[in-house]
Amino acid sequence: MGRRRWADLVTGTQHPLPLESGGRLPTVRLAYETWGRLAPDASNAVLVLHALTGDSHAAGPEGPGHPTPGWWDGLIGPGRALDTDRWFVVAPNVLGGCQGSTGPASPAPGGNRPWGSAFPSLTQRDQVAAEALLADALGVERWAAVVGGSMGGMRALEWAAAQPARVGALLLLACPAAASADQIAWSSAQIEAIRADAGWRGGDYHDAGPGRGPHRGLGVARRIAHLTYRAEPELQARFGRLEQEEDEEPGKGPRYRVQSYLDHHADKLVRRFDAASYVRLSEAMNRHDVGRDRGGTASALRRINVPALVAGVDSDRLYPLAQQAELAAGIAGADRVRVIESPCGHDGFLVETEQVGALVRELLS
Repeated sequence: MGRRRWADLVTGTQHPLPLESGGRLPTVRLAYETWGRLAPDASNAVLVLHALTGDSHAAGPEGPGHPTPGWWDGLIGPGRALDTDRWFVVAPNVLGGCQGSTGPASPAPGGNRPWGSAFPSLTQRDQVAAEALLADALGVERWAAVVGGSMGGMRALEWAAAQPARVGALLLLACPAAASADQIAWSSAQIEAIRADAGWRGGDYHDAGPGRGPHRGLGVARRIAHLTYRAEPELQARFGRLEQEEDEEPGKGPRYRVQSYLDHHADKLVRRFDAASYVRLSEAMNRHDVGRDRGGTASALRRINVPALVAGVDSDRLYPLAQQAELAAGIAGADRVRVIESPCGHDGFLVETEQVGALVRELLS
C-alpha cells in the first residue's frame, strides 16, 4: 500500500468511461500520491505524469508498498523545484497500469477473474480522460502546471490539447508529437517478445500461479527497451568489452558485463511489473498522435496556448531532439527547445534532476 491512495472514479455500468476505440470501461480506479496541501482556491495543484514503467511513487524512499525510491525524488519536496511548501503535487498511476490503477490484472466486472486479454485497448486520450475525473474528485478545476516526460510527456501534451482550459502551464520532456516508425518498431519488438513467451497464454495468465507468467518475455522486452533508453557512448565507457568472469559457464565462452547489466534491469522489472500492462501501455504509446482527428500535428499544436517549456536530451536516441524541436516550433507559448545535457540517453530526463529542476522552476516562476 505505502503512501498510495485510491480514487474510484467510475463504479457502475450506468456511466462507464467511453474509450476512443469505441469500448467502455464500467469501473475505473486510479491510484495516486500527493505531496503538499491544496490551497483553498485549488490554484496550486501540479500534475506529474510518469513514464512507461513508472507509477504514482514519484517521491519518497523505498519501503512497504514501494519497492523502489521515488523516480523523481530529487525534484519533489520542501525547498526543491516542486516545492511542497508551495505546491500541491499529484502523481497518478496511469489507467492500464499495474500499481493500483485499473488494468489487465484488475478484477473484471461480474466475477473475481482478472480482465486479462479482455482488457480493452487504450490511448493517451483515454488515460487523460480518467485523469480528468481524478482532478474532479480532488477538486482541481485547473492545474497550475502539467509536467511529464516520455510517455508522461505524451499525456501532458494530450492534456493541453484535449483539456486546454484545465492546464495553466506545460512542461514536455523527451517526448514527440506523434510516435515515429522507429519508436513503433522498437516497441513492437518488445510486445512480440512478451507474446511469444509460452507463459503469455493469450494474455490470460494472471491466475496461473507464481512464476508461471510470461516473465522471460517481459525480461527480453525490458532488455530491448533499456538499450534504447541509454546512449551507446555511455555503455561503451561503462562496460566496453569487460567480461563478467564469475558468470562464465564452461563451453559457452565469455559473458560480458553489459549482459549482466541488462539482466539486472530485466530482473528488477519482472519482479514489480505486469506483462499485460506493459503490452497495453506500449500499444497506447504507439498510437500517440496529438494531431489525430485534429487536422494534423501543426493544427493540434496551435490549439495549445499556455506558457510551455519543451526539453529534450542531447544523447537521446529513442526520442531525438528533432521531435522536441517540432513541438517547440508548433506551440505558441514555447519559445525554443531546451537541451538537457547528459551522457545517459533518454533516461537523462530522469537522471539529470538539477537541469530538469531548473526548467520546473522557470516554468512555475
